[in-house]
Amino acid sequence: MDEVAGGQPVREFRWYRGRKHYSGWYHAATTGRLVAYESRLELARIMIADFTPDVVEIAAQPFQLVGADGDRIRRHVPDLFLVHADGLVTVVDVKAPSRMREPKVIAQFDWTRQVCSRRGWAYETWSGAEQTVVENVRFLAGYRRRELVEASLVPRVMEAAACQPTIGAVEAALAGHPCEIIRPVVLHLVWSGQLVADLRTPLNRASRIRVRA
Repeated sequence: MDEVAGGQPVREFRWYRGRKHYSGWYHAATTGRLVAYESRLELARIMIADFTPDVVEIAAQPFQLVGADGDRIRRHVPDLFLVHADGLVTVVDVKAPSRMREPKVIAQFDWTRQVCSRRGWAYETWSGAEQTVVENVRFLAGYRRRELVEASLVPRVMEAAACQPTIGAVEAALAGHPCEIIRPVVLHLVWSGQLVADLRTPLNRASRIRVRA
């Protein structure tokens, strides 16, 4: 499992003019490594995995599945391989909502789910999440790297957050420091899960936060 989680994608990624999908590499805070993606939808799922506290490993296009499905042989490369803190594994396939009901896609999903089940792995098909949540996670991802915020202020921000209800109130309580220094620390702590915010509404100064219990 460690070899799969830490390996390179089995499929080669190509970039060329006119390509319909947007490909690239995302630096995951969870692993400290780059994770490849082939579309913006796939990137969104990777960011959500990176944001999820119990995910400890993220790999893209980790292996090719080959096997019989009735009278045909299927070959399929899943999009993501996630390892959780408790050792459980989730294999993820990402598809645009418009394709989720295609018979050939459904058949591929069903076969992949059966193969994963035989190994004791969970299988997820993902076509997106609530847009506000996705946009908030995308925004918070800009503050995911601890080395890019003023880490020495983390204890003071946590202390303020224990008795202040909103992001703006925490900033006001620490008015001796510039807002442009305090806010990145607050947002990093939301990203890392030390502070909790409701991501179903757009993040702003009025967003309520609390210290994770």
